[in-house]
Amino acid sequence: MKRKYNILLLTLLLAFASCSFTSKTFENDDRDKQLIQVITYVLEEGHFEPKEMNDTFSEDVFEHYIDQIDPFRRYFYQSDIKEFEKYKTELDNQIMAYDVSFFNLTHERLIKRINESKDIYKEVLANPFDYSINETFNTDYENLGYVSSKKEMKERWRKQLKFSAIANYHDLVTEQENDSKRKKELSELDPEEINNLSNVEKERFFNEDEDKKFVKKSNTELEQEAREVTLRSLDELYDFIDDRQRKDWFTVYINAIVEEYDPHTFYFAPEEKDRFDVAMSGKYEGIGARLQKKMDNIIVNEIISGGSAWRQNKLEVGDIILKVRQEDEEEAVNVVGMRLDDAVKFIKGPKGTNVILTLKKVDGTIKDLSIPRDEIELEETYAKSSTVIKNGKTFGVINLPKFYVNFQDYNKRNAASDIKKEIIRLKAEGMEGLVIDLRNNGGGSLKTVVDMAGLFIKDGPIVQVRTTGEPREVLSDKDRSIIWDGPLVILVNELSASASEILAAAMQDYKRAIVIGSKQTYGKGTVQNVLDLNRIVKSNTHGDMGALKFTTQKFYRINGGSTQLEGVKSDVVVPDRYSYIDIGEKDQDNPLPWDKIEAATYTLWDSYFDYDATIKKSNERMQNSEQLKLIDENAHWIKKIRDRKEFSLNYNEYKAKLDQSEDEAKRFDKLADYKTNLTFKSLPYEMALMQQDSTLKIKRNRWHENLSKDVYMEEALNVLNDLKMSYGVKTKVAATIKD
Repeated sequence: MKRKYNILLLTLLLAFASCSFTSKTFENDDRDKQLIQVITYVLEEGHFEPKEMNDTFSEDVFEHYIDQIDPFRRYFYQSDIKEFEKYKTELDNQIMAYDVSFFNLTHERLIKRINESKDIYKEVLANPFDYSINETFNTDYENLGYVSSKKEMKERWRKQLKFSAIANYHDLVTEQENDSKRKKELSELDPEEINNLSNVEKERFFNEDEDKKFVKKSNTELEQEAREVTLRSLDELYDFIDDRQRKDWFTVYINAIVEEYDPHTFYFAPEEKDRFDVAMSGKYEGIGARLQKKMDNIIVNEIISGGSAWRQNKLEVGDIILKVRQEDEEEAVNVVGMRLDDAVKFIKGPKGTNVILTLKKVDGTIKDLSIPRDEIELEETYAKSSTVIKNGKTFGVINLPKFYVNFQDYNKRNAASDIKKEIIRLKAEGMEGLVIDLRNNGGGSLKTVVDMAGLFIKDGPIVQVRTTGEPREVLSDKDRSIIWDGPLVILVNELSASASEILAAAMQDYKRAIVIGSKQTYGKGTVQNVLDLNRIVKSNTHGDMGALKFTTQKFYRINGGSTQLEGVKSDVVVPDRYSYIDIGEKDQDNPLPWDKIEAATYTLWDSYFDYDATIKKSNERMQNSEQLKLIDENAHWIKKIRDRKEFSLNYNEYKAKLDQSEDEAKRFDKLADYKTNLTFKSLPYEMALMQQDSTLKIKRNRWHENLSKDVYMEEALNVLNDLKMSYGVKTKVAATIKD
């Protein structure tokens, strides 16, 4: 089936589903078996590189799954693993037969062991830890074996809990030492100076209520408090674990299977699919509040700026939701003790409807509050822009967190259309050069990046895609209009992936932009589609089946090279804190290999700017930058700290090592002190919005402050300035590239 460039990939896949999958009947009385049946069929028929179901595949699934459900080796015993290993080379046969007996066995045993562990950690934390004993704790869990007895299990928990508690103990000791020092300083103040102190310090150090007043505690009391902090943390963790239903654990098993295909193939349970859609579109229908569960309570922990709850201004952070009632129903649903995902389902709903919340307010009063539902936009998802003056020239900066899109309607808000609007607004402010910041941008919609790249060239190929067994397809910009033809810099780092790499690669191949950043980007050169599994199950009696994201294509640069594993290599390489950490595609499990195809036909950008001289000049600046040298040293230090596995549980040794690390870290303090003389400014339309939205103003001010301390942004602006200065120096040359 031929894929068309101008059709959203999701729609393509659903069309593929309706054409290719409907001839297959998926019926099973057991939901779990039906889910395996559907998913394995889709992967066999639609994955770019289907896996052979054999003993090797089975062993890999086995290891991955066990690691997922017991990563710290503190639930299962050697006897459990020995029993499970009978299935180690049989899982491929079970999967093909839609047999879930291995999952049933491991799930039942896991729940049993989790329940046993509750008694263990409570028993361990009921007794004091002796921090004078010389013993160590190793965090290399991957190479940790399984215990053979309850005595060994309790000892494993003891060491893990002591490791957690010693950190809490150190924090409490340090806090008390600082408080004691501060109290001594305050005791020397006169009454007028005391009166000028903050209310917090007055409350802490001069309160007449002995229960609230600062009193120095003994080491024994601090040790007990440290254990209590650890206990509360574990109790909260186990509340979350207890909320997980069998279907949640089955999702873990399913993903242990599908992730053997490649790192980006993933099964979304229904709630996860909703979250994925929100993340990709930046929109959902609800009241505009983020919630968290603490113990049995559903608590409001953020009011989303611009949402209906924010506009109403009656819901507060810290409010506890007790009951939820729909406007057309008389009965309210008690959500105390309910799973957070289930409670959210009752609160969300169609735009234009109301939901009535029974709240325990921050002040302790109980109130009913009716809140209208609306379409909520998550502002942090979207592109934002700013102007900055450098050497008398106005430059524009656009930060793009992801290549967002509305899967249901492409013509609604998407990253490409937003970038176009921001460029037009920046041009109205006299922009002479543009920086697009794609750092930490993990990608998104393929069609969106093709449309976005077209904003900077007249027309031509942007990216090539290949499906197994089909000829390559060249996705091109066919709109001859150019929104920005001036100097362009793209900022990337090791976490710039997928669509970010497509844009950076295309602009680099056309010699349309200079790419500044890490040695290489993430290295994700694959395309995924999301298939609603309900669309291919004709007679679904098991409820929502969720969705499957799976790899269907690989994409390639217009020069024929793949970004898979290798990423995009920056024109100007600058070190950052991720430089020596394994976080790229090549460091993941089961990545698809790198390869190369025929180049597309394209014409280099006609430019009077001297890119080669500008890149050379920038590289020279980077090599002489003291700030970047320090950043590189910091990156080495971060890797050393991350690679450390052995920790002392003797407090004196623990503290000495921590003090040593803190002393080493002090030489990097001046990284945070770095400041440019650049001032960033929001565009007029945002300035007007800020008059009504103080939260937006705070967020933009924080962004601008960070930009003014950003050595990478400073260099991007230097490059734009150099490009402007080189205008007319380089002879206009057009070269046609064809393999």
